[in-house]
Amino acid sequence: MASSPRFEALREGPLPPADAAGAAEAPATGRPILNGAGGLSMGLQRRALQNLRRHLARHFSRMAVLVVTDLASFGALRVLLRLLADPDASGRLVSGGVRTLVPADYLAGWQFATALILGLAVTGNYGSGDRRRDPSRLLAGCALATALPLWAPAWGSGLGLVAAQFATTTVLVWIGLVLARLGLEAVDVRVIGRQPASSRTVLVGPADDCRELAARSVFAKRSEHALVGFVDTTSPPAADSLGQASDLPHLLHELRVETLVICGPTGDGAFRGGVEHGLAAGCHVFVVPLAFEMEGVQPGLVWKRGQPLVELSAQTLRAQQFLVKRLIDLVGSVAGLIVLSPVFALLAILVKLDSRGPVFFSQRRAGIGGRPFRMHKIRTMQDGADGLKEALAHLNLSGDPRLFKIAEDPRVTRVGQWLRRWSLDELPQLWNVLVGEMSLVGPRPFFESDLDYYEIHHFGRLGAKPGITGLWQVNGRSAILDFEEVVALDTKYVREWSLLLDLEILLQTPLALLRRRGAM
Repeated sequence: MASSPRFEALREGPLPPADAAGAAEAPATGRPILNGAGGLSMGLQRRALQNLRRHLARHFSRMAVLVVTDLASFGALRVLLRLLADPDASGRLVSGGVRTLVPADYLAGWQFATALILGLAVTGNYGSGDRRRDPSRLLAGCALATALPLWAPAWGSGLGLVAAQFATTTVLVWIGLVLARLGLEAVDVRVIGRQPASSRTVLVGPADDCRELAARSVFAKRSEHALVGFVDTTSPPAADSLGQASDLPHLLHELRVETLVICGPTGDGAFRGGVEHGLAAGCHVFVVPLAFEMEGVQPGLVWKRGQPLVELSAQTLRAQQFLVKRLIDLVGSVAGLIVLSPVFALLAILVKLDSRGPVFFSQRRAGIGGRPFRMHKIRTMQDGADGLKEALAHLNLSGDPRLFKIAEDPRVTRVGQWLRRWSLDELPQLWNVLVGEMSLVGPRPFFESDLDYYEIHHFGRLGAKPGITGLWQVNGRSAILDFEEVVALDTKYVREWSLLLDLEILLQTPLALLRRRGAM
């Protein structure tokens, strides 16, 4: 099959005839010029050595930057803790707590730093891809590093105190590392730019599948992959392709390709050829199977009697996970109700002084599985405001009765507007969490009447208890006026739930409130 015009244009000029071994010698450089099967194979092998050196250089430079970032984060944390442990700087109460939970010799310089780097290395935090961004993997590395020096103190100081010190140190170091790596990522993308150091990448597959994959974030500008183009496995090849499957070996050499990604239905011949040529050239070879493209489906490799099988499953909250989440909700709601009781009293006085009516009010909402419950809030509107909702329907910014939002709602009181801005009206929902109707983190609680308008894909958000905060709240709150976008965030939470995701949302919630983005 003839090569595509686009591929022919990439050649620097005609190739001289090959000798019997399949390669010709360039007089000026003494470098063999590729031609024929033998010369092509030799060229791919030579390209493999060059790619290997590039991959190793990229790996060690990435690891060096991460190690330096982690050590800098650890050093900054030590300075901060030393400052907090000083009574003159932070007060006796704070300094006493810090010295109890984090003893002065516990984060001892290079000893703990060495344990930290070893712990992170053992748990794979210096690997490629998303490993360095995985908070759960970072937490495991911090836990391992913190546990290493604890065995001796556990016998002398008692297990309870050492356990508290272990948890405190692990969480503090983990938070520092997560923030440092997020900062590194931001500097890398926005300031330095990754494009010159990125891996030269070619996609292989049907044109439509390659174009769709190329538009995704993994191949965005300044990502880890510098996308050169795609090879179309259909015939005739698309005009915007680099060529067809038979051109791949030449393309790998001439374009100095370092990564090959096979996507879409390529056929056995094209698939096998792509893998063989890519590996021969020392490329990183990736495959994007069709089944992985289904939203909400999570693949997992399972070996059975030597046969690798890919298991596809949907992430849902299982029985054990419900139990763990419930225990956290109980502890959080009890602590919140006790600590915030003076705040409740103050807010009650303000509401009563501002307008007539009860301090609290409740609404019927849809909970897990669509079961109804009464959600409690501090009243922020005039008494009887629900009766005016229909008359104000024309002011709904979203245009969707399932997402009723009005800018400068005339029903909202002066104190109510302030309460809504800081989401203080949501605090009574801690009682809903305590009795098991809600969770600290979960999907947004919608009205029960909205279920009549649900389509099939909307019901996925009912797979978890509604939460006081959630992905919707930390991603724009009332600024999101598209019901489908809200449902997509809720469904994503249900499918991707983990304890770390809950922790991330809880940590992001105060920041979202301080930004006051989307508050109404």
